[in-house]
Amino acid sequence: MLQLRVVSPEKIEYDGTVESVLVPGAMGQFEILTNHAPIISSLSQGDVIYAAADGKHTIAIAGGFVEVQKNKVSLCVELQEHD
Repeated sequence: MLQLRVVSPEKIEYDGTVESVLVPGAMGQFEILTNHAPIISSLSQGDVIYAAADGKHTIAIAGGFVEVQKNKVSLCVELQEHD
């Protein structure tokens, strides 16, 4: 399991355990699973999709960055504006 924390300027969007996280990396979409290598990457506009105990959830982002270290995934994101 991974500990995921998604933070936007407005609030903490999510803080809990997940099985996987799919993020829109600057070089393409990639998935983070348990025991992923440490990484810091910028994020492009797209969807962050995470699988929690109660199902899959999606957060639309305009950009940001992700850091993975020792099964802790931290996302600092700008949410996508809704018209």
